[in-house]
Amino acid sequence: MTSRRITVTGTGVAEAAPDLLTLSVGVECRSGNVGAAYAEAGTTSSAVSAALRQHGVTNADIRTSGLNVRADLVWREGEGQKVAGYIATSSLTVRLRDVETASSAISAAVAAGGNNVRLNGLDLGFSDEAAVRARAREAAWQDALRTAGQFAALASARLGRVVSLAEDANPGMPVPLPRIERAVSSDAFSVEPGQTSMAARITVVWELARP
Repeated sequence: MTSRRITVTGTGVAEAAPDLLTLSVGVECRSGNVGAAYAEAGTTSSAVSAALRQHGVTNADIRTSGLNVRADLVWREGEGQKVAGYIATSSLTVRLRDVETASSAISAAVAAGGNNVRLNGLDLGFSDEAAVRARAREAAWQDALRTAGQFAALASARLGRVVSLAEDANPGMPVPLPRIERAVSSDAFSVEPGQTSMAARITVVWELARP
């Protein structure tokens, strides 16, 4: 005899104050000479890294994540496409573990790189995601359990043993802060961490037993 079963999806969210800021810093240098553009990009990137280290960022938390050198092509009437110069770009991914002092560290990086710096965006998160995610899973379980219990009662049954439980690997995460295309000032701005959430979604199958 086939046992009756009920399948329920539960969702849960846990909020906490973020304690980790991940920053993407870009460098863009233009020159009529490819070697000069490349050298300037390297010098600027090193200056940015040095400024961040002076604000307590360790070598392990600074990573070069991109490097590119390309021709700057322009279209000229009667001549077609011509090389106007060269553009060298690089990017650093930086983890700032003291959110309260992040504003001054970012400002120092911008000041060190000058007009060659680009801030490509930042994300606020957690150094220990497991603890926050565990609370989100517990909330998702309680949500599924409440819903399953209600349906079981409506079906004049009770919940039996759990047959299966699966977690959605992509329940949806908070949207990161907006992208900042160009750094136009070295003045400090305030990074407000607020509360960041983590979501969990699970699917549970129960047997339905007689009441």
